[in-house]
Amino acid sequence: MTDLNRRHLLAGAAALSAAAVTGLGPTTANASVQPAGTQAPGFYRYKVGSYECTSINDGARTFPMPEKFVVNIPKDEALAAGEAAYMPKGMVTVPFNPQLINTGSKLVLIDTGNGVANLEPSKGAVGRTLQNLAAAGVDPKNIDVVLLSHLHPDHTNGLRLADGALAFPNAEIMVPGKDWEFWTSEDNAAKAESNPMMKNYFANVKKTFAGLESKVTKYEWGKEVAPGITSIATPGHTPGHTSFAVASGDAKVLIQSDVTNIPEFFLRNPDWHVMFDYDAAMAQATRHKFYDMAAAEKATVIGFHFTFPSVGHVVKDGAKYRLIPSAWNPTI
Repeated sequence: MTDLNRRHLLAGAAALSAAAVTGLGPTTANASVQPAGTQAPGFYRYKVGSYECTSINDGARTFPMPEKFVVNIPKDEALAAGEAAYMPKGMVTVPFNPQLINTGSKLVLIDTGNGVANLEPSKGAVGRTLQNLAAAGVDPKNIDVVLLSHLHPDHTNGLRLADGALAFPNAEIMVPGKDWEFWTSEDNAAKAESNPMMKNYFANVKKTFAGLESKVTKYEWGKEVAPGITSIATPGHTPGHTSFAVASGDAKVLIQSDVTNIPEFFLRNPDWHVMFDYDAAMAQATRHKFYDMAAAEKATVIGFHFTFPSVGHVVKDGAKYRLIPSAWNPTI
């Protein structure tokens, strides 16, 4: 009988390694291949009716968990959730995934990622949207609409190249009216002076959108904002935070944007409050309302902070929820 205990497995691995070094085993030095040292492009296509959609990976950031990453529970509980999700000890990993919707008449990019200005400083961890669009065969000049779910930096900073030029020069930029009103208010910015994170958010909006006012279209909730794409009110994360229903024929998906941050924490525990939420109680209520709807409809849900390719289904689990990732489909 094969012994699968840990000591046996480690001894077997050591023996294989020794055989490789001495040339006595099947692995010899002249059969080795140099490591590639780079990751494969991150894009994944899926269909919604006649629409071809593409999940574009902007990367994932791993960082030491802040003391109040989850505001309303002890940090030890949050760390335990991270360990249960096999995140590096003491760390948290947050992915970023814009969505490209080809309606046939319009090429719509929903959110833009962290921007290429972050590519080099992050050592390639984030800011990968443009290179992954290129790998998917998409010229940024052909993007007709950049549809922003809200105005946080990881969703808007991809609007600009490192030199400040527009990454999508021919695109109409659409923003939720309620978010635009909030983040462009000088009064609101003045009130945020004592909060470093909020102060940075206001400054980032001012910098990112400087000179773009004529290219910005403000949209309302409950409206078709592009062919087959309807805006859904999901406030709390920001005052104007928006999700989208993408529908074609009898098919529909829900693009949840930031209804949750990482699902291992905030979908599994919908009453946990992430540090990035503007109105945590409202965001909590929104999560329950949105996920109750998604679970009842058995809808496909796309999450900006879900693990790539960020496609799955949400099921109720008592007062909580579980994410069931969709199987990778080799065809479209």
